[in-house]
Amino acid sequence: MNLSLFDPPAPAFNRTGLASHLRDLARQNIWIGTSSWKYEGWLDQIYTRERYQTRGRFSHKRFEAESLAEYAETFPIVCGDFSFYQFPTSEFWRRLFATAPPALHFALKVPEEVTAEVFPRHPRYGPRAGMANEGFLNADMFQTMFLEPLFPYRERIASLIFEFGARSTPLREFTRQLRPFLARLPDQFRYAVEVRNRTYLDTAYFDCLGERNIPHVFNAWTKMPPLREQMAIPGAFTGNFTVARVLLREGRAYEQAVETFSPYQEVQDPNPEARDALRSLIRRMREERRSAYIFVNNRFEGNAPQTIEAITAE
Repeated sequence: MNLSLFDPPAPAFNRTGLASHLRDLARQNIWIGTSSWKYEGWLDQIYTRERYQTRGRFSHKRFEAESLAEYAETFPIVCGDFSFYQFPTSEFWRRLFATAPPALHFALKVPEEVTAEVFPRHPRYGPRAGMANEGFLNADMFQTMFLEPLFPYRERIASLIFEFGARSTPLREFTRQLRPFLARLPDQFRYAVEVRNRTYLDTAYFDCLGERNIPHVFNAWTKMPPLREQMAIPGAFTGNFTVARVLLREGRAYEQAVETFSPYQEVQDPNPEARDALRSLIRRMREERRSAYIFVNNRFEGNAPQTIEAITAE
């Protein structure tokens, strides 16, 4: 952004004020955070540059290893997208939770080894690209490989999110597959389901989740209806808590958002309709005394902290 000599300077980001406001909301069980946290574009905003210097120079390695602690000085919760790509080891979880202050809560995406019926045709899947996934909705594998290593940290986990990418499977077949899997989930954790098929937002899907008191994740994404439209569907609130993930503006591809917004230093494309929908969700959850977990991604408007600051402004 180019400023002339006569333009007023951009206001400094009020990290202290945002942290105070988010803590107050968390006391009301409205938990708001970001999707992931390792963004150097947030330096001098959420992160203090000097904390990550080694021998007088900024250390990317130190930032990667230590930034979560400073993140928690502002945000009470974070959504861990990293767990979507592998089954983290017990040692990984030990290091992560040792790094994070005890008050910081997590929502974690369940590995796609559980949620992908067919592996996408993408180079990172190697010979498995386009192949059927034998681990799809395998409850035994999910419990052994994911839940058991996480069990010591269960009190710090707000929800585990099953993200199902866009699928060709009809809704009736999807619910037939999903229902017995959800029935086997142990009750030591809380779960939520996110779908990327707008045609799935129907009674059969909501009933399937409601039977187990599992919330549908209201998600702003390129091929999904706007948040307010999702929230207005009868029966869409399927659990005794709510999860929302604000990821992409409708119609904008992920790759386009990365190219447009990186390195995520500021909001570049405000979305007032989605902001209002989130404010409405917060009001509703307060009135109903229901917990809500709301996560904002940099790729939605360009800078997640500024989006959250705008949403929660009095």
